[in-house]
Amino acid sequence: MSQAATRRVLSGIQPTADSFHLGNYLGALRQWVALQDSYETFYCVVDLHAITVPTEPADLRRRSRRAAAQLVAMGVDPARSALFVQSHVPEHAELAWVLGCLTGFGEANQMTQFKDKSAKQGTAAASVGLFTYPILQAADILLYSPPPGAGELLVPVGEDQRQHLELSRTLAQRFNHRYGETFVLPDAHIPKATAKITDLQEPTAKMSKSSSTPQGIIDVLDEPGVARRKIMRAITDTGTEVTADEQNKPGVTNLLRIFSALAGEPIEDLERRYAGTGYGQFKKDLAQLTVDTLAPIRERTEKLLADDDQLDRILGQGAERASAVATRTMAIVRDRVGFVGRG
Repeated sequence: MSQAATRRVLSGIQPTADSFHLGNYLGALRQWVALQDSYETFYCVVDLHAITVPTEPADLRRRSRRAAAQLVAMGVDPARSALFVQSHVPEHAELAWVLGCLTGFGEANQMTQFKDKSAKQGTAAASVGLFTYPILQAADILLYSPPPGAGELLVPVGEDQRQHLELSRTLAQRFNHRYGETFVLPDAHIPKATAKITDLQEPTAKMSKSSSTPQGIIDVLDEPGVARRKIMRAITDTGTEVTADEQNKPGVTNLLRIFSALAGEPIEDLERRYAGTGYGQFKKDLAQLTVDTLAPIRERTEKLLADDDQLDRILGQGAERASAVATRTMAIVRDRVGFVGRG
């Protein structure tokens, strides 16, 4: 690969709540900020994905704007990254249709996340959009492919998204085989030492907006007092030793992971520091660290949300940068598939 090769990263997040939570921040969004230093980055608020389940229009509009404001407040730099709303770039939906016509029904039916989500509401109640959203996700990714041989395309993924990335690679290969080399096969970007944050009240379960109670989640936009109380009331375990033990001390282990991720300090060092002190001082210090980390993000988010024009400019500029790439990709796709040009 040449020195001038294009190195791109694409990632997106759904606007499903008024605030991201600490698991989102430590598990993914903080890494988005770091990736700006080494890659051409495209970050989108995936509002098309959000409507695969019933969503109130006013909620979606508000949450999309709040998601974008939080990303900027966390450090996503609009001067370095294309930050945009997915529906502002219609090529996402167009490429999804083309890729959907290359995807077998049985292949789509194997997506485990559809099985998990549809099981909660019953398959009969699940939308076709929910069934096909891994194909839209593949389109999200492949739309920003550099020309084959001219670069690389990375996608930050957790374990729960690996299957979807594999589908993206399969569809890229299938398109290339049928229509000629068009897409670079995307690769997973696995951040080093990503923190796995669990529910504060159910520490064996993932911190999740869809399944956790409000007391089990620390929201990035929580008031300082609220965040502090959630940490102080977090479930711990029998005994008083501050030590990591996934099996016997899942609550304390989760709090140690949070502390380690926020402070950039190894868990082993924290165990030594709090040896013999009990849980009280440990949780008090973690609560203060959490507040000190999140308060500036909350303040910057509120400032951005108070200036509609500035936020609209950021999203408009991001959509323009994304569209410049998406338009070129789709022009090639349309030609190779055989669509008649508009002239």
